[in-house]
Parts: sequence; C-alpha cells; structure tokens
Amino acid sequence: MNQTFFTNSTFLYLMLLMLWSWIEPFFPNLTKKSTTTSTFFGICVANILLAVVLILRWIDSGHFPLTNLYESLIFLAWSFTAIHVGSMFAFQNLNFLEAITTPITLLTYTFASFSLPPAMQKATALVPALQSNWLMMHVTIMILSYGALLCGSIIAFVFLLVPASMKFSGALRSGAERIGTPKGQGSLAVKGASGADSGAMDAEPYGALYQSSDLSAFGQSLDNLSYRILGLGFPLLTLGILSGAVWANEAWGSYWSWDPKETWALITWLVFAIYLHTRLTKGWRGTKSAILATVGFVTVWVCYLGVNLLGIGLHSYGWFSGQG
Repeated sequence: MNQTFFTNSTFLYLMLLMLWSWIEPFFPNLTKKSTTTSTFFGICVANILLAVVLILRWIDSGHFPLTNLYESLIFLAWSFTAIHVGSMFAFQNLNFLEAITTPITLLTYTFASFSLPPAMQKATALVPALQSNWLMMHVTIMILSYGALLCGSIIAFVFLLVPASMKFSGALRSGAERIGTPKGQGSLAVKGASGADSGAMDAEPYGALYQSSDLSAFGQSLDNLSYRILGLGFPLLTLGILSGAVWANEAWGSYWSWDPKETWALITWLVFAIYLHTRLTKGWRGTKSAILATVGFVTVWVCYLGVNLLGIGLHSYGWFSGQG
C-alpha cells in the first residue's frame, strides 16, 4: 500500500513540477531568484520522493533494488534529479536546466511505473549470478553513468535545436512580413541592433548561431554544461565497465565475453571517448561536439534498453527474457 501510494504521488508531483518548469517563464512578475529557488526546491523534493520509492522497494524485495528493468528505470529517473541538484550547486545561471531534466525524469518514471507489465515490476528473488557484492557497485555506477551521459546528450541536442528553431521562426516572420508588404515595394527592411536598416528580411540572421548576445550566452551555457556533465558520465562509464569485467571474471570465468551488452557498452565508451578527445585536443566546440553527443545518446539507449528488448546475452536476468 505504501509503495503504491508513493508511486502515484511521485508521478503526480513530477507532472506538476514539469508543468511549472515550463510555464514559469510566462510569469514575469515573479522575481528570477524566487522562481529559481522554488524550482530547485521542487527538484530536491522529487529526488527525495524517488529515493523513498527505491527504499520501499528495497524493503519489499529484501535486496538492493537494481535487478530488473523497472528498478533500474526508477534509479535512472532518480539519477536525472541528482544530476540536476549537483549541477545547480556546482554551476550558476542554469535557470533553463529544469525545463530539460523534469520531462525526461517524468517520462522515464512513467514508462517504468505505468507502461511495463505488472510481471516485470514485481520484485523477485535474486538469481545466483546476481548474488554478489559487485551488484551494488557495478549496476549503480553504470546507471549513474547512463543518467549523466543521457542528460548531457539531451542538453547537446537542445543546443542543436535552438538555431534550427530560430531559423524556422525567422522564415515564418519573413513570410508574414512579405505577405503584408504592398505590391511593388519589395522586401521589408529590418532594423538591426544599431537601429540602421539591415536590408531585406530573410532567415539568415535567425539561422546563424545565436546572433544576439543573450542567445550567444545561452548557447555557450548549453555547450559548456553538456560538456561538463558528459565529462562526469564518461569516467563513471569507464569505472562501471571495469567493475563489470571483474565481476564477469568472478561469475563466468572471463573478463570479457563479447556479450551484446558488453559490446554496446564498448561502442558507447568509444563514442564519448572520441567526443572528449576531439574537444580537448582538436578544439571542437558547439555543433560538431553536439552532433557527436547526440550519436552517443542513441548508443546509450541501445546499450541500456535496446539490447534487452532482444532478450539475448548474459545480461538478460530480470529484464525481458527473464520474465517467462
């Protein structure tokens, strides 16, 4: 009863928190400090609620709650909120972050709680392969790394969307103004930042990356935050793979078996290794780095969820193939 109550209450709370994070920019009468504080407090409460769900699951199952898809998704949702809280403590001027982290937290939690069949949500006894002290370390670190990599990649994707949306809105505005221009007068001139005519209206000023100083700062904030969060996720992924190799040797007598999960973990590691290498040594910033991070977003999901949809490999315990 308690677990069901907290599950439903957490869902409702996350939904309201997401709506608030999206509508608060439309309330200019609220001070910037008050909105930032209220949203940050709301994220902290969400983090605690998700932790309570995990703790209740731990009590109910009698073992660490990271042994099947349902439990790992709840922990992944908790990871998103934890990354948000940590980022707000570490960095400043991140008022946009809640509009990114709240929807992905809600979607992850909703999929786990309301989309998975009841049989997959049910707590079961640990299979022999999972009865190890390595379970808590390896799986926890891997899910935390997934959370950081996914969050950083989504921020990079938002970085790519902003100039595209600016170009689109500029094209719409250009078309509307051209329609309203009297016949024979040509294109409508547009005042530039200095007040002078900047020539015919077209989409280029909006398509160019962050023309205004405010948008330039916003784009730089997105790029830097994505890089720093991915810089946290990569060493976690590395540590998770290494701990998994040690655990595999203990359980199966081999450090590496080219299991589908292991193979995709390696592919994911290589993608983000290339991302960090090109950024640190080649000086890649902005669009190029964001495209690599977006590719990494796909590989993380294939590694985390896609492989298990097939129900193959040594890592299928408690996921799809283990439910029969």
